[in-house]
Amino acid sequence: MTERRAAGPAPPDRDTLDVLAARWAEEVEGTSYVPMAADELQEHLLELAGLVVEAVRAEPPRPEVGAEVGRRLVAAHFTGPSTLERTVVLLAERLPLLYGPEVRPAVHALTGALAAGYAATLRDRTLDEQEAIRRAVLVARQHTEQALHASEARFRAMFHEAAIGIGLGDMKGRILEVNPAMTRMFGHTADEFRELTVGELAHPDDAPAVWRLYERLLRGELDNFRIEKRFFRRDGEVIVGHLTLSLVRDEEGKPSYQLAMLEDVSERHRLQQHLTYQAYHDPLTTLANRARFTERLERVFADAGPHSTRRVGVCYLDLDGFKTINDSLGHHIGDLMLQEVARRLGACAGEGELVARTGGDEFVVLVEDSQGVDRLVGLADRVLAALAPPLRLAGQELAVGASIGVVEQAVTDTTASELMRAADITLYTAKAEGRGRWAVHDPDRDEAETARFTLSAALPMAVAHDEFFVLYQPLVSLSDHRVRGVEALVRWQHPRLGVLSPALFIGPAEETGVIVPLGRSVLETACRDARDWHAEFGSAAPFVSVNVAPRQLHEPGLVAEVAALLDRTGLPPDRLQVELTERALTTDEGAPLKALDGLRAMGVRIAVDDFGTGYSNLSYLRKLPVDVIKLDGSFGEGLREEELYDEVDERIVGTLVDLGHALDLTVTAEGVETAAQAARLRELGCDEGQGWLFAPALPAGDVATMLRRGEPLGELTTASPSRPAALRAGSRPRRRAGPRRDGRGA
Repeated sequence: MTERRAAGPAPPDRDTLDVLAARWAEEVEGTSYVPMAADELQEHLLELAGLVVEAVRAEPPRPEVGAEVGRRLVAAHFTGPSTLERTVVLLAERLPLLYGPEVRPAVHALTGALAAGYAATLRDRTLDEQEAIRRAVLVARQHTEQALHASEARFRAMFHEAAIGIGLGDMKGRILEVNPAMTRMFGHTADEFRELTVGELAHPDDAPAVWRLYERLLRGELDNFRIEKRFFRRDGEVIVGHLTLSLVRDEEGKPSYQLAMLEDVSERHRLQQHLTYQAYHDPLTTLANRARFTERLERVFADAGPHSTRRVGVCYLDLDGFKTINDSLGHHIGDLMLQEVARRLGACAGEGELVARTGGDEFVVLVEDSQGVDRLVGLADRVLAALAPPLRLAGQELAVGASIGVVEQAVTDTTASELMRAADITLYTAKAEGRGRWAVHDPDRDEAETARFTLSAALPMAVAHDEFFVLYQPLVSLSDHRVRGVEALVRWQHPRLGVLSPALFIGPAEETGVIVPLGRSVLETACRDARDWHAEFGSAAPFVSVNVAPRQLHEPGLVAEVAALLDRTGLPPDRLQVELTERALTTDEGAPLKALDGLRAMGVRIAVDDFGTGYSNLSYLRKLPVDVIKLDGSFGEGLREEELYDEVDERIVGTLVDLGHALDLTVTAEGVETAAQAARLRELGCDEGQGWLFAPALPAGDVATMLRRGEPLGELTTASPSRPAALRAGSRPRRRAGPRRDGRGA
């Protein structure tokens, strides 16, 4: 199979980039002093716009490019107070409009990185300025008296014109002098500052570590330290500042002054808070998102010690029929429904319960310190009750249901990932049991489902690694017990579990679609083996019967594939028979029927497997291109032994045989285990039999050996079994119960 490679995004359109760069230039022009003409400004931003667009459209997106764009903005002197804000807003609004809403998550991540890179670069540049100022102070004290006046003049210029706040205090914490930027930042005049001490500017939520650093600096143990902390303005508003506090020593090296340099980063702090909120909340419902839920759940396990008695639970919820609402009424109505569901779920949650939307129509409620499954069951009942009333949306009433998987366990008995895996499996169980209900986690059922999912996940590689093999069970004429055909039965040679029955993997293979390549492989193997028998035994060679899944019939190229396979192997078409279940034939008249018509037209025989179990309209059988009906083995159970004779089974089998012959069909009985049973089936008119009486499923080589012997299979009984006295007296014998041993399911 040719490997498909995902194509990368198309290069950004130059005209679109020009529009984005022009709009960007309009937004930031005048917010900063940039020594560029208008055309130079736009050309510079055009290059940055190209980087941004390529980053958000990359697969996967590259949000880290935003940091480089932020650094380039600062390097080009885009450092005005509103430059960053306007840039972030412009990119967040324009990029989804230009390139579609699917880039919105990438844009949010990139703008966050841009803000961080911008702030870090601006801060580093500011710190460089701060360090230059401090060095200027030290150098000024070392100059001679003749140069002192000039040095102080330069310092004053820097002190008064600096964009960051600068303050000078003595070693007792009294503020001696502040620059204009500091007065604007706090709203105090210079004189009011001189009445304050450093301690009076403290915030009540300052960590003790901040003041321990300050005390060490006053003692001369530190020359400087940097920290981000909050302050109160004169009007009571809180500002966040990046503080650098340095110690100024005298000529003898003793601490003399403290120099504070403060950058107001409140705007950046608010932006970071906003971005953090977006990162942890669902934009449609405002509930916590998957990232927030996962972080909270993992913290529950991280905080619990090895001997903790703490318990945790989740209700994992999926809306029933939500896709139908979206497809029929539109995504706008679907979004309104999700918002209303989120509101109702939020009303159900109590203290210690986090409601999150994890994606699509899936929600989850985390219950910390659950103290038993009863609390989770009560919560699930409240959720179903809250969702029961119809939702009135866009002028119409809509019903919404949900299936809920409930899991509650001790924290020490599981992990966060195992808890969510169990919740997912339990939710699947609730849906399978009829939807609109909750199901509680069952460890035994979980183990079975896990094994099933494990096999499902391993199936594609098992087909690729050729881990499947084919056995053949003879189809015998009931008149002389000679072999007429063989049925191909697939087995899985699992590398760890050994040989696995089809009952364990056919269902998952059909669900995952692996049944198509698996069926193709079995069909090819069977045709090659049948070709070898035909080459050796000629007209005495058996035909081969191969089961075909309903999904294979929907493959548009099935008929052509079979024709090519027969041509490639040299097997005559009448030596191939395909088997399908009764349900597969009677539930879809489209593609399957066309495929069967095509197969039959080339000479391939068609058989209906497990006939009599589909509860379908039997008159429909006349319209189907069928050659053989295979009676389900359950109908012959009452005919196995004379003393366990069942008149009802006899009448059912006789009716089905008459029906098949009336339609000119060959009738094959499955599950034949005793000679008496074979004889009774022959009396009732069955043409062929299959079961352990004749042979189990055999490798291809053993089938050839059996054909070379040419002997009848099984005990050939000619006497008709007499009717038991119990039935002649009008009583009804007990039916024998026992496992099916025909080899077809084991």
